[in-house]
Amino acid sequence: MSDFETVAATEDQAARRGVSGEPGTPDRVGVPQRPRSLAGDAWRDLRHKPVFWISLVLVVLVAAMAAVPSLFTANDPRDCLLSRQHAAASGGAVFGYDFQGCDTYARAVYGARASLLVGALSALLTGAVALVVGMVAGYFGRWVDAVLSRVIDIVLGIPLLLAAIVLLKRVSTSSDTVRLFAVIFVLAVLGWTTAARVVRSSVITAKEQDYVAAARMLGAGNGRIMWRHILPNALAPAIVVLTIALGSFIAAEATLSFLGIGLKAPTISWGIEIDAGRVHMRESATPLVVPSAFLALTVLAFIMLGDAIRDAFDPKLR
Repeated sequence: MSDFETVAATEDQAARRGVSGEPGTPDRVGVPQRPRSLAGDAWRDLRHKPVFWISLVLVVLVAAMAAVPSLFTANDPRDCLLSRQHAAASGGAVFGYDFQGCDTYARAVYGARASLLVGALSALLTGAVALVVGMVAGYFGRWVDAVLSRVIDIVLGIPLLLAAIVLLKRVSTSSDTVRLFAVIFVLAVLGWTTAARVVRSSVITAKEQDYVAAARMLGAGNGRIMWRHILPNALAPAIVVLTIALGSFIAAEATLSFLGIGLKAPTISWGIEIDAGRVHMRESATPLVVPSAFLALTVLAFIMLGDAIRDAFDPKLR
């Protein structure tokens, strides 16, 4: 066999084996591989992080507790008897009773609904405002960006808690529904600035990409470019910020309710329960500790979840 025939036979066998070295495997050299997306890379990183799974489980439990509290306790949180005042644990009351003779654990479970509702709706409203302001400022730039950036700086300089106290004093004697939506509105109006800055930065980076220039050359208008091409790139960092902000909103609602200017009885929330337990802490610490623990774990879970997602979407931290 000549040298030419030997080389040809060797190349033919290599082609039959393929790049994996297994007989019969077709040659895949030159076949384009499926591109890896940012979300796919983030998921591959997240699924190996215990912090992500722990925080996700806690968030799911709190969400289930707020949606269907009867799954976690069979007792009525409004079934209160003074004869059971500060009584020890018995039956379904695993943490005993408070000063009014109410089941401490049942009150903490049902308190998740109001606290999580305020946090979730505040985060949604905050996200809507942040997306609009951030996208408009980042995309149009120039004087539009200058004006909106100064508005962001002004709102960012207002102390959230102090401003919320001043604004909510106006509705302190209103109905429960009015106070609920007032708390949501105040938290959203004062808490959108950080998310807006993140969206603005993402839009400034995205609008310089080639696919945006190509869409503009094909005749796409500003609205279509912002909605179809830039918005998907701005959503991921905004969701990360809003996940962390949701925990902060829950803590802020509890603080305002604790101070007596947020939600009020007969509404059940963790802030109200903490305030009630504080008054009678010397007689029994359980009515104070239980809702405080529920609140702390919930806020911690959302912050940990947001941090884990942020680290996964940031290529510099991988």
